[in-house]
Amino acid sequence: MNILTLADKIINGFRLDRNFNYDFLITSNLAELCNGADKIRSALCGNHVELCSIINGKSGRCSENCKFCAQSAHHCTSTDSYNFLDENKIIDECRYNESKGVHRFSIVTAGRNLSESDFNKALSAYRSMNDGKIKLCASHGLLTDEQFRQLHNVGVSRYHCNIETSERFFSQICTTHTYSDKILCIKRAKKNGLNVCSGGIIGMGETWADRIDMAFSLSELEIQSIPINFLIPIKNTPLENAPKLTVDDILRTVAIFRFINPVAAIRIAAGRNLMENSGEMTFRAGANAAITGDMLTTTGSCIESDVKMLTEIGFAI
Repeated sequence: MNILTLADKIINGFRLDRNFNYDFLITSNLAELCNGADKIRSALCGNHVELCSIINGKSGRCSENCKFCAQSAHHCTSTDSYNFLDENKIIDECRYNESKGVHRFSIVTAGRNLSESDFNKALSAYRSMNDGKIKLCASHGLLTDEQFRQLHNVGVSRYHCNIETSERFFSQICTTHTYSDKILCIKRAKKNGLNVCSGGIIGMGETWADRIDMAFSLSELEIQSIPINFLIPIKNTPLENAPKLTVDDILRTVAIFRFINPVAAIRIAAGRNLMENSGEMTFRAGANAAITGDMLTTTGSCIESDVKMLTEIGFAI
């Protein structure tokens, strides 16, 4: 079977599972793999691209020890630390993104979860933002059933909780919470009426088998939005000297995720600026969504330039 034949089978209803010989995807011709992934994306998702933006609602002093993160209290980085932002600042940022045509907006906060006081501040901000056209997302760590119900009740429609990597490799990246904690959080969010945005980071020392295992885990969880981050090594984190990802590795990863998750939004997130023209090539390799604007602790992409780039290659915003 060649790549385009496999793409056609997927378009017609076939789905890959863990019994598939995924070495075929790792060793196939990259251009053919990307073309096949783009064909799947076009047939099953159309040409609409979804843009989302985030605001760092509470920064630094995080109790968790994720090796990639500048906000962890376990790492001596120069990242700013501050308490929960003023609600008006959050609302202004939301309305600005809405005016630029962004489809979704999320408050993201550092930490395992939020204090009761900060969670109430988040609820108030979401309640105030819920009168606009922009859809609301949230990312506040490992929450309870009741907290998810409250988020749903104030208008949040999607919850973000990355699984980060494969179950096998997770403990090499973080030991203050577990892969199982992440899965439980995702299931709780879904049980309480939210759809889920969940993906991970490549370039942390994982193998191709780990990346593919993560893609299958997300497929089995029926995740609708899958952000793929490309590691930006940050000084004074344990991964500061991680080898730089190649463009070929990035494109192959994105294409493989599309083959395994054919109807999901494959969302290009942090690290796009490591590639030419804000990662344009990934949108020719199966991607159909993006985080735009600045990331949490690294510079992202300008909304206007992203809209221009995406429309020029045939996407509808």
